[in-house]
Amino acid sequence: MPSALELLADEAAGCTLCGLAAGRNTVVFGTGDPDADLMFVGEGPGAEEDRQGIPFVGRSGRLLDRLLAEELGIDRSRCYIANVVKCRPPDNRDPRADEVEACRPYLERQIGLVDPVVIVTLGNFATRLLLDTDTGITKLRGRSYPFGGRQLVPTFHPAAALRGGADVLARMRADLVRAKMLIGAS
Repeated sequence: MPSALELLADEAAGCTLCGLAAGRNTVVFGTGDPDADLMFVGEGPGAEEDRQGIPFVGRSGRLLDRLLAEELGIDRSRCYIANVVKCRPPDNRDPRADEVEACRPYLERQIGLVDPVVIVTLGNFATRLLLDTDTGITKLRGRSYPFGGRQLVPTFHPAAALRGGADVLARMRADLVRAKMLIGAS
């Protein structure tokens, strides 16, 4: 019998609630341990993710995998990774408000079903959505926030670390250490 998360993924696979459905190759629902204590939420799939149907498999994903191993001592199978929107926005543009609203129930249900102890938001987009704020990631990161009985730890998107160099990468590492400590304290 399929799990509730698998049924939700099947439902999302047929979604046509916004215009992103017309341009996708595949719905990029989520991947990893459905009972994970740690969940990552990014913005949306890129070209490689759209081809493979798995979040964070391009350059940003390889960096995330490396940081998971180096800072948390885990691989992606021990956490859960999802995005705000499940279909690739054209030309990697930011998702529009109507697209986010169409996908938001899927993300909210994913969070409820995985029920992580800590959610790490990757970048401005996911952080602003989940914290319901206009404040940017640079001001929000560096601490944790209560989020529905969980803790939310904002950090930079791995793409920002690829562009921004050692300083951004060092801050990401510190944020992941914070997430690890919060999981250990639960």
